[in-house]
Amino acid sequence: MTDDQLSLSTAAARNLATTTKSVPQMQEITSRHLLRVLPWVQAIGGVYRVNRRLTYAVGDGRVTFTSTGAEVRVIPGELAELPALRGFDDQEALAALAGRFTQREVQPGETIVESGTPRDSVVLIAHGKVRKVAQGAYDNETVLGVLADGDYLGEQILVGVDGQWEFTATAVTACTVLTLSAQALAEVRGNSDALHARLENAANWDGHAQNAFGEAAIALAAGHVGEARLPGTFVDYELAPRQYELSVAQTILRVHSRVADLYNEPMNQTEQQLRLTIEALRERQEDELVNNKEFGLLHNADLKQRVHTRSGPPTPDDMDELLSKVWKDPAVFLAHPRAIAAFARECNARGLYPSNTDHGGQSVPAWRGIPVLPCNKIPVSDRGVTSIMAMRLGEANQGVIGLHRTGLPDEYQPGLSVRFMGINDQAVISYLVTTYYSAAVLVPDALGILESVEVG
Repeated sequence: MTDDQLSLSTAAARNLATTTKSVPQMQEITSRHLLRVLPWVQAIGGVYRVNRRLTYAVGDGRVTFTSTGAEVRVIPGELAELPALRGFDDQEALAALAGRFTQREVQPGETIVESGTPRDSVVLIAHGKVRKVAQGAYDNETVLGVLADGDYLGEQILVGVDGQWEFTATAVTACTVLTLSAQALAEVRGNSDALHARLENAANWDGHAQNAFGEAAIALAAGHVGEARLPGTFVDYELAPRQYELSVAQTILRVHSRVADLYNEPMNQTEQQLRLTIEALRERQEDELVNNKEFGLLHNADLKQRVHTRSGPPTPDDMDELLSKVWKDPAVFLAHPRAIAAFARECNARGLYPSNTDHGGQSVPAWRGIPVLPCNKIPVSDRGVTSIMAMRLGEANQGVIGLHRTGLPDEYQPGLSVRFMGINDQAVISYLVTTYYSAAVLVPDALGILESVEVG
């Protein structure tokens, strides 16, 4: 205190004052829209089984490649993803077949196959994006789709179906493709009895009676008159349906007893520690529901339900294409905030201004009346590429559901428990924080993915 000071300084007064303070803040907390929109279903016993009608696999997978420097080769076993080779496991024959593919570098705008020319090769797309274009009904060009890494063309020649290309395939970006000529195929086939027998059987296979979705058909009669003989039928089920086991996220929260005893005013320290721990646990839960390789939505979308952007950025045309994959009662789009911004730029460039819609009392962006919700758990690659998800929700709609288990011992929130673990000899109190969860796609067309979305 100086000689001329007449009153208490603010620095000294502050030591005696009660400040107005916030609870601890945490930047990691997000809106977690995925956790909010998923209908949560009880998984009694920790397992949820998805029973479906029997579906015949037709070999619609993607082919994987390896690279050494600039040289790209197809993994022999991955050729079994082609329809005619589905389940074929003769590694010697597959290796011989893989060794006959030749690499070709294609520049943007270059034609890979041309409509009307003989279909005389199998083409595997190792890297890049390819657009399929055909002649439309009114003599205009029609874009049939976009292919990308792992897709293929001309697989019909494996079973001896020649003919002509029905479309033109043009490189949108720089591409690396591997081609197998019909002559090379014939040479490998002539040297392998197993391969010859397999392709011969594939060519003669009439298939099982099935509907447009690959499910075992149910025989019905309609439009008949009189005493027509009615067909008999039954609904066949998958013999080995998929089962989803609940995953777990856990941590041990530690609080020193001195902190819990002495520093609980004006806010409870243990409560705040627990609140922030649960927030982090919920963030991790949403991340797992998106990215986990066992049950994450990005990894469990059917390959037929994946589409690629036509040019790079997400355009209105791309969003409509994605919507066509989930056309039965679509409920929501989920996209990284940068992808939403990129879509808004594309709309602005076209003079389109999509209206917002109400979602949970908030006004959110929408496309075709369906909310487009941000989800920062959808990854953006180093190249500025991400994905957009569209889904149908709920058990009644055969959609996407979340799985959890409520009624846990010491349950703190639905599906989340906090158990007291005791105090150790260092006077540290421990709590076990646990939540169980998973997600299930009840039928393949409940989830669609728009891939190769550029956000830069």
